[in-house]
Amino acid sequence: MPSKAIKATCLPKLAKATPHIPVIGVFAPCDPRVDAASRSRAQNIASMVADTICGQVVLPDKQPVSVVYSDVLVDGEAQADIVARQFREAGVNVLVCAPDTWAFPQLTTISLLQQFPKDTPLNITCGNSGPKPGVVYAHALAGAISQYGKLVHLNVGNWPDTGQNPKMSAATAAALVDWCYAAVTAVALRGRRMMIFGHDSMGMETALAHILPTRNAFGLEITRLDMKLLADMLSKEAYDKKELKALRGWIDAHIGKRLEIKTDADSKRFDQSLAMYLINRDLMAELNAVGGGFMSQLEWGSDKRGLPLPVADAMESMFNSTFDHNGPKAPLPYATEADVQGLLTMLFYTWLSGGNPPLFMDFRKVWEGWEIKELAKTLGVKVNPKADFIVKGLVDGDNSGSAAFNWAAKPGASVKEILKGVLMPLADPGYFAGGGNSVTFITPAGIDGLAGRMAYSALNNKFSMFWDQAYTTSVPAKLGKAMCDLTTPTWPHTFVVPKYASMLEYKQYAPANHFHMTWNLPVSRLQYWMDLTGTLSITPWSARPAFVEGIDRPQPLIHLLNGGEYAAKIL
Repeated sequence: MPSKAIKATCLPKLAKATPHIPVIGVFAPCDPRVDAASRSRAQNIASMVADTICGQVVLPDKQPVSVVYSDVLVDGEAQADIVARQFREAGVNVLVCAPDTWAFPQLTTISLLQQFPKDTPLNITCGNSGPKPGVVYAHALAGAISQYGKLVHLNVGNWPDTGQNPKMSAATAAALVDWCYAAVTAVALRGRRMMIFGHDSMGMETALAHILPTRNAFGLEITRLDMKLLADMLSKEAYDKKELKALRGWIDAHIGKRLEIKTDADSKRFDQSLAMYLINRDLMAELNAVGGGFMSQLEWGSDKRGLPLPVADAMESMFNSTFDHNGPKAPLPYATEADVQGLLTMLFYTWLSGGNPPLFMDFRKVWEGWEIKELAKTLGVKVNPKADFIVKGLVDGDNSGSAAFNWAAKPGASVKEILKGVLMPLADPGYFAGGGNSVTFITPAGIDGLAGRMAYSALNNKFSMFWDQAYTTSVPAKLGKAMCDLTTPTWPHTFVVPKYASMLEYKQYAPANHFHMTWNLPVSRLQYWMDLTGTLSITPWSARPAFVEGIDRPQPLIHLLNGGEYAAKIL
């Protein structure tokens, strides 16, 4: 029997919990029979791989992800135990194996891997090494792990076969960094939560909060709040009035007369819209939320049976932007109309891109080239027959809310440059009886990124990502105005050209009425993340090859062993 003198330890109190930030752990297996120089080189490679990642993977707030490595070579079970203990104490939850010699898979990496949760991401990065050879071990290890049903990504790259301090090639490093972004996104968002005001807005089944599937697939929780709470807090003025004054002054200074205010009542309603930002921001900070959404229509701002309140457009745009009145900040993905699947899309794109601002759009008006040509003709506007919008067509993406201010200018623009292109006209009273102000701008041409949309299927209980590479384009000013006037001129407009999808395919295969875009997001990052989360990749574009070298990530072996990506993810 244990002594009664032994007592449990009471942990120290914390004022506030901060979410766990992923830690990447790099290790090197080794053959215990090789010479001292080869062992030293293997240790140096572990250090080199860790240094290659360090500082290159950041969170949305630009905080670098911690990278650690062990100089204990994993020769067998005893060393696997040591490194596993080192990694657990360092908080490691993403693993990178960097072999340069042959070793024995079960005695080394598998023995280490079994001491971590099953869903711990694992990458094997090696040079195409001949002397010892690490690449042979990499194939043996990837095969063994894949056969017992665990996902592993193999990155057979290049670094010199000889020399004590080799450096990996730029392409090898890029593939590793992209995988690390995917792993960090998958791990960091487990156990986090999103804050949603209201229910499924406007009866959009494609926007539903699929609570259990979202929890099971991504580890994300959805905190659901009634809009009455926000209305009450707005009525009680439960916000910092000095900060509201500063926020309004910041808007006035940057937007000036482009903020349409006709009466004192208009001014008061706009202040209420800004107060909604402060209230929501503080509530999300209290919950450590990584994103949010707001229902708006119909009950909040449109239903005249109640007391319609102002639109949330300015609030939503500020959340998605990389700045506000207090200076630079991480974009906090925020979905208009409580579109949870839209929020998920923007959330994952933002994290995968290291904090680039998301764009929320209606899949509004798909223009085929001939339609634009006919409209130009009626307006007397000459167009180049070889222009992309004539050859390919475009999508006019626009919506009443959630467009980050950043998309009013090109990446890297100053706050002053960005806000110079933003207007805030009065909201359409027919749609928004509660009044307030919309946000509008036209996105400049030449921004590259990924455009896509998540969807869910009750038949296979899986999330899918419809996606394509895309870029923004522009049309002559008179033509552009006419195109915007045909939809809603007082909302933001982004003319999107997909790389592979035809306009016919785009029109037919849209999984919802909203889609989203984030700039400078490599394709392989998205693909790695879809593998790690079991998300189905949907690219039904006839012009897209099955594999684009240098753009796509190589298929993991577990997919090939189990009938392809779709079949493996279903299994």
